[in-house]
Amino acid sequence: MHIYNFQTEFRPAINTILNTVGSKEYRDQRDLFLRIDEILIHSDLEHRFIELSAMENAEEYKKLSNHLQQRFQTHCRLVLRGNIARVITRLSHREFCARLADSYLLQWFLLIDRIDGVKAYAKSTSDRFANFASVEVMEQINTELMQRLATDKNNLTEVINLTQSIDFNHAYFDSFCLKANIHYPVDWVLLRDATRTLMKATTIIRSHGLFNRMSQLPLEFLSEINSLCMQMTNVRRKKNAKKSRKKTYRRMKLLMEKIRHHAETHKEILKSRGLEETDLTEIQINNIIKRIERVVDQLPAAIKQAHERIIGERKVSSKDKIVSLYEPEVDIIVRGKSSAEVEFGNKVCIGELGNGLIVDYQILKNQVSDTKLIAPAIERIKQAELPIATVWSDRGFCSKANTALLQESSMEDGLCPKNPNELKQKLSEQPGFKEGMKRRAGTEARVSILGRLFVGNPCKSKGFENRKKALGWAVLAHNLWVLARLEQVKPEEVRLAA
Repeated sequence: MHIYNFQTEFRPAINTILNTVGSKEYRDQRDLFLRIDEILIHSDLEHRFIELSAMENAEEYKKLSNHLQQRFQTHCRLVLRGNIARVITRLSHREFCARLADSYLLQWFLLIDRIDGVKAYAKSTSDRFANFASVEVMEQINTELMQRLATDKNNLTEVINLTQSIDFNHAYFDSFCLKANIHYPVDWVLLRDATRTLMKATTIIRSHGLFNRMSQLPLEFLSEINSLCMQMTNVRRKKNAKKSRKKTYRRMKLLMEKIRHHAETHKEILKSRGLEETDLTEIQINNIIKRIERVVDQLPAAIKQAHERIIGERKVSSKDKIVSLYEPEVDIIVRGKSSAEVEFGNKVCIGELGNGLIVDYQILKNQVSDTKLIAPAIERIKQAELPIATVWSDRGFCSKANTALLQESSMEDGLCPKNPNELKQKLSEQPGFKEGMKRRAGTEARVSILGRLFVGNPCKSKGFENRKKALGWAVLAHNLWVLARLEQVKPEEVRLAA
């Protein structure tokens, strides 16, 4: 695919940034973006991102004129830099766009600082940027960055002035929960969520002139379900708490049946008369219908789940539980941590190098034991042809199958044994094992950095696919951030070498 030469815009001189006197925090961030810009240019990541994006939309891309192809490539470059900047600044879409409009540093990094006027984009565009590239493109771009560093392609280490090449001998693995943006899944609160969605959708339908007889206004049902939820909460400290909760829940069930009936009736009216009698478009009508159907389809299961736990006083297995009406692909992860006994989200496994670069990552839709994460990680490392010599992890990843797999793959086993006697033997007999275990403990900090600062805790992206994309962008921004902060050859040394 032909990559067009980007025509240089009329932009203010870079000295405006370099000569800006500010606080240490500002100067650090300025130097960080200057350094990342340098890495993006010399690593050829921008061109590769454009190629992958064009290949993904090959049929539509080929139909474009040369001028439109060039515009598409310029757009890809803006998407790449915009997402990296937003993740690094740790701002929401709205906050980032507000800051972009009056931050010369960000405008310079995104290459929109034109003399004839800066055109900053809005939060909706920023949200589209976050979902622009597919999961496969993000995985490929992250893998290729590691490959370029591992093979030192085009003398990348020397070009970006690193004092030493990246050491790929040791990889340290750990897992964590990428929390979904949901509230704690209390049974009766799920019914309140259903009421809120159904009655707000009903209110929209009625506001466009489509009515059906109701005993009370839609928003009055919200008030009623909220009152019942407060009753369920407050009775637990009173006598006969179980009996009172069961009584309140039965009232909830009757109310939910009434709410479901009203929502479905209004949905059918919207289906049959929406286009003719309202100003709603077909897309808007379909969105309202999907909103109602998504909740109505789950309502019987949510009511049954609450009935089993409150009326029947029986446990419901985790695989059968509805954790959220809006995030179906969320797992219940029990890790027994002091800060969170139970977490709700998706398990993520990462592998980092000694300097903090994330060399491998994976997010899982379904709950899987840590012991089953090593095999696919080794397979991905082999496919990427990364020269990993030793794999380290905590005892949760250790198993006989993984030990045998590492031997077959000609990799040294750095998995912490579960058996205390085996651990004691390894510490005393295996050279470097004690130092490796001490360094592996630092991976806990890397997990926290990636989870809290780059992806978000909880992750704001909705849906499993969008969380996978958000993780891909977070890993890319994190690795560029780490690379930008690695020790560089001093300018005086570069001049002497020349």
